[in-house]
Amino acid sequence: MKFVIAAGGTGGHLFPGLAVGEVLLAHGHQVMLLISEKEIDALATQGRSEFRIEKLPGIGLPKLFSFAALGFVNRFRSGLARCLSLYRDFNPDAVIGMGGFTSTAPILAGRFRKIPTFVHESNAIPGKANKVNARIARCVLLGFEECAKYFPGQRCEVTGTPVRKTLVERVAKQSAREAFHLVDPNRTTLLVMGGSQGARGINEAMIAALPHLGSAFLQVIHLTGPSEKAKLMEAYAAAGIPASVSAFHHRMEEAYSAADLVIARSGAASLTEISHFALPSILIPYPYAAEDHQTLNAAIFERAGAALLLPERETTGATLAAKLLDILNDSARRSEMSNQTATLAAKDAAERVAQIVLGRSLSSGNGAELR
Repeated sequence: MKFVIAAGGTGGHLFPGLAVGEVLLAHGHQVMLLISEKEIDALATQGRSEFRIEKLPGIGLPKLFSFAALGFVNRFRSGLARCLSLYRDFNPDAVIGMGGFTSTAPILAGRFRKIPTFVHESNAIPGKANKVNARIARCVLLGFEECAKYFPGQRCEVTGTPVRKTLVERVAKQSAREAFHLVDPNRTTLLVMGGSQGARGINEAMIAALPHLGSAFLQVIHLTGPSEKAKLMEAYAAAGIPASVSAFHHRMEEAYSAADLVIARSGAASLTEISHFALPSILIPYPYAAEDHQTLNAAIFERAGAALLLPERETTGATLAAKLLDILNDSARRSEMSNQTATLAAKDAAERVAQIVLGRSLSSGNGAELR
């Protein structure tokens, strides 16, 4: 069978899409991956020759009555025409949209061709794009059960958020730390990250927190995003805290395996990966996320005792340092948070998504065999 996965725009859409594609390939099927023109998509798919990868015009929904609306319509029509052209060549059996308006044209093109279409929503509350996408899809696949109430009258299945196969297995902790040139086995290792594109708010909060950390026996892996690496390197050097600072890291299984604790945004893909590695966390939701979905995601982890939620507007250097030191100085608390985080890990989510898509596609009568 042949499947299209539309998964571009952010790591939160792309990485779960790659995970589903990996499972479908393992079952012997073909996968076309539709991504956006953003640099992060090109970086994340570099060398992934097992997929057929095609780019679509990147679009975001503007205000209805604005000059940008005309550009949106034109780019959407261009994206739809491109999808229809690709589908005539590839002849897919189903289309899976992983979120964002990059998925809308592929799903609509699938409906035009009368093939099964699916939407995956990773977050606790859907974004505007998936509210639209779900209306033209056969089934909505959910990362969190709490999200089902936003799709009344539509068929929903709770699958969890898929994780790439490279992130399933741990790397030995000391080997992972050595990959970042952090060689002191006695220091607690903190991973600081802001998602696939970095987070200026977290970067600035961490710089402000460093003078308050005193003699904390700490070493840091900090993934800054593309523009703030030099500033962070200087800050850690001035604070005397060993740190590996980089814009992006391709082998995130190394970063998670090396870490004892995480400071992060609370996008669904990041939270899923954190839960698979059972890492306690301080979550600073992106305050401008659609429908404030990152705060709702983080609240699920906080209620479970897996994380501390720290709104960005309340985050100062002093408050972040205080929360960090509270966890660093209490190993029993870290252990309990780790245990609670592990309970939130969605096991085999990519396989679940693949099996639902395969089963529903087969029920359409196209005659392929499920492997």
